[in-house]
Amino acid sequence: MFDQFKQLMEMKKIKDVIDKVRKEAEVNGVRVVMNGKMQIEEIILNPSLDQEQQSRAVKDCVNTALAQIQQEIATEIRSAQFGI
Repeated sequence: MFDQFKQLMEMKKIKDVIDKVRKEAEVNGVRVVMNGKMQIEEIILNPSLDQEQQSRAVKDCVNTALAQIQQEIATEIRSAQFGI
């Protein structure tokens, strides 16, 4: 019973971390902001880039932000599990 309560508390900590995470990535003046649920909150384009350059920049920003979010969440989960 106590183990289940402990697991529930750890899951709540992880959810709280996910809810707080917000990452921003910028490439060539294109900016993407994502939250810990891996949802895009904002995209700002650079009007001086052509369509292909903007497309590539958005893709790179999204991939960078996703990697940063995944790394931060993994770090937080490890620290919650091991009490680091």
